[in-house]
Amino acid sequence: MTGHRNVIQEWQFTDDQGTFTLPAPHHTSYLYFPLVNSRGMMSAITPTLHGDIKTGQNAYLMPPVSLEDLHNTRSARNFWVSVDGCAPWSAAGNSARQIADDADQVSLEAGLLWHKITRSSDTFGLQAEITSFVPMTNDTVELMRVTITNIHNQPIRLNPTAAIPIYGRSADNLRDHRHVTSLLHRIETHPEGVTVCPTLSFDERGHVPNTVAYGVFGIDQDGTLPAGFTPIVEDFIGEGGSLDWPQAAVDPQSTRPQPAGLTFAGYETIGGLHFEAITLDPQQSHTYILILACMDQDDDPGTLIEAYGSEEKFSSALADCQSFWQTSASAAAFHTADPTFDQWIKWVVIQPTLRRLFGNSFLPAHDYGRGGRGWRDLWQDCLALLLTEPDDVPHLLFSSFAGIRMDGSNATIIGAAPGEFKADRNDIPRVWMDHGVWPYLTTRLYLDQSGDLGFLLRPQTYFKDTHINRCTAHDERWDADQGTQLMTSAGEAYRGTVLEHLLVQHLTAFYHVGEHNIIRLEGADWNDGMDMARSRGESVAFTALYASNLRDLSDLFAALIERGIDTIDIAAELLPLLDTLGDPIDYDDIAAKQRLLAGYFDTCQHTISGKTAAVSLTDLASDLAAKADWLTGHLHQQEWITDRAGYSWFNGYYDDAGQQVEGDHPNGVRMTLTGQVFTLMGGVATDEQARSIVRAARRYLHEPSMGGYRLNTDFGETKLNMGRCFSFAFGHKENGAMFSHMAIMYANALYQRGLVDEGFEVLDDIYRHCCNFETCRIYPGIPEYVNVRGRGMYTWLTGSASWFLLTFVNEVFGVKGELGDLVLEPKLAAGQFDADGAAGIDIAFAGRSLAITYHNAGRLDYGAYRVGAVALDGAVLEADIQTDRARIDRERIAALDVNRAHELHVELVEK
Repeated sequence: MTGHRNVIQEWQFTDDQGTFTLPAPHHTSYLYFPLVNSRGMMSAITPTLHGDIKTGQNAYLMPPVSLEDLHNTRSARNFWVSVDGCAPWSAAGNSARQIADDADQVSLEAGLLWHKITRSSDTFGLQAEITSFVPMTNDTVELMRVTITNIHNQPIRLNPTAAIPIYGRSADNLRDHRHVTSLLHRIETHPEGVTVCPTLSFDERGHVPNTVAYGVFGIDQDGTLPAGFTPIVEDFIGEGGSLDWPQAAVDPQSTRPQPAGLTFAGYETIGGLHFEAITLDPQQSHTYILILACMDQDDDPGTLIEAYGSEEKFSSALADCQSFWQTSASAAAFHTADPTFDQWIKWVVIQPTLRRLFGNSFLPAHDYGRGGRGWRDLWQDCLALLLTEPDDVPHLLFSSFAGIRMDGSNATIIGAAPGEFKADRNDIPRVWMDHGVWPYLTTRLYLDQSGDLGFLLRPQTYFKDTHINRCTAHDERWDADQGTQLMTSAGEAYRGTVLEHLLVQHLTAFYHVGEHNIIRLEGADWNDGMDMARSRGESVAFTALYASNLRDLSDLFAALIERGIDTIDIAAELLPLLDTLGDPIDYDDIAAKQRLLAGYFDTCQHTISGKTAAVSLTDLASDLAAKADWLTGHLHQQEWITDRAGYSWFNGYYDDAGQQVEGDHPNGVRMTLTGQVFTLMGGVATDEQARSIVRAARRYLHEPSMGGYRLNTDFGETKLNMGRCFSFAFGHKENGAMFSHMAIMYANALYQRGLVDEGFEVLDDIYRHCCNFETCRIYPGIPEYVNVRGRGMYTWLTGSASWFLLTFVNEVFGVKGELGDLVLEPKLAAGQFDADGAAGIDIAFAGRSLAITYHNAGRLDYGAYRVGAVALDGAVLEADIQTDRARIDRERIAALDVNRAHELHVELVEK
């Protein structure tokens, strides 16, 4: 060891495209980078080219890896260079000697969405530059370009060998018949490389004929294909050898490469491609193109060589990839006083797209699930996608409403296609009680962005499977052959409006209360770790958000009435839940509410009548407002707590013993951030209470060394009557980590309540911590959470990115829709304006590209400025200007030329 692992280097941006460099990246553990395309190719790659490659749970080209595998396994992409008279050198750094000596100089350069490692060795006089990416084509391939350069002053004779382990089967087989499934391998050497096509796929589906082939192909800069192959792992490593010291590289003369045209069966496989020996003069380079492919068994490897097998074609595909991701990242571009932030947020902008492509699986930290996203993820990610990919979202939104059950719960098995929901094959009767709030929040954003109120009136089906009564019972009359759509008693698929679906979610939740008249926690809420209070648990936090949604829905009806829509048709079964329209009940009477809901459940267990009733929107608005008022009053009366030290906040939960979770406790004060976020965001907290919450959160939850606000205080026990999260070590994941998603939603809520300084501090703390590589140890972007040591965890795939982007666009820059019109309501701090007093955002609205710049010549802070004049493309624009905001008619924006960007300049003047 040379001892320089302790020297910490930081990544730095090198251009205005989000490109960054990091010296000695291999000295930081757990780093990985995503490579992906929309065709389904998904890769993870580390500075030493570890990671994996797959198209899904049942199709891994390389062995699947979790975080610990990144440093434990010897299985990695590799490219060996055997130099005459010397030990072998790995261009990826994966030789036993290089790992031990750590003498190579290594640097990373990466961008949207490509990865390049440069490694040089003074001992060998060689430098390797390895560029990797997944092309944005219909091919499920990862491309590697390996350039070897002689940096010595004498010619070097070398033998190059690519070595890519080919796992070629389901992730399940890693611990389920690993050896037996290798017996299925049918291996073939082609002129271009090595393929493996297993005869069968052993996975949860049973013994299924396999049609997927896995291949590693190569060609050099001169168009020369490999000279031979060693396709079987045990032959490549040699008896007693290993992947980091294989006989094929250590003693290439003893290895007898196989020619093209041979077949082998029943062994673990490697893409061992031997290229012709070459001599490099000083400063001379030689390049090799490698293609790592998941393909149909009948595909011809030659077509992939034809598509990518030259430096020119590789560079062209790389340029297309870079262009795609630059376009994606530019969907929301920012100009502030901090150029690092302006580049860093590009990586945040693409994170929702990454989660759409990866789901919540298939990266080393996300070693759970089998692909796809959860219900909450669908709607959360759409928040950002409405801003960055607005054309694709309305269909996705509408399709997703088909996942709602008539009892207010929803499907938990979500397919790859929009609107594809599946019956729960594992019969897991779990309901997350917060699932009903997110469709409305996302739909409301869509309505504000588009003005498309007609969306609410579109008819959609309901989901149906064996689970009924919010998964507390089974429908014994249902079987899979009946399909997954709710039917009427006449045997027709029932369709209700999107608005009806929203009503179902909120009305059933309103009546589904526990012993404290708070909506029951059921299987959990947003915090999946609150999952052990199914009998008596209640979520005050999300009761507040349901109250907010009910009130907002009530207000939204006024807009429908203005457009001449006075009534809507709803399922007749829903009428009793609108009790103020017929037979009002006392909302303080818990038993009466529970009976009413049970009666409703009885009407929709197997089918529904199909009968509908016309309801006045005015009456409906009144009913929802009454429910919202009651919930708000109840929360104020019952859940506002003050501890012995005089700090006050909202209790967030009741546990399975029926006890209030927060407040003074023998183990110390207990407080959750979740309980505060939604009382703030939903307008339940008064302005005075909001200020009290800020003081209490700062006292009990703020932890600067972790980048902001913890999710909860230390409860000091394994609280089995609340959830598994309290079995986690404190300061990790859902037990007291700085959980980015909730912390950013806290910032959003603070901005909405006008507490701009406090909200900015939350966002700025997270940003600066994520950029502090010495502590956080992540590439640019936002992690799911920050642990007690300050390390960012579960990078790339997190809903927090959607909320960060949404908060910066809608709240910080104040660019938002209001039922289709454009509103500009900036809440920028003085320090966010550049030296000229300008801050800008480039974003699309109404299908037009807008470059919006705020001019704050006096560098005034928020609260000291107001909106003055507004100019569009150099001409003063008539707008509805109030003190803090300007509203511009949608028609004015929609009339602009769609083929170019338009400039909006907004003067901010002293109040």
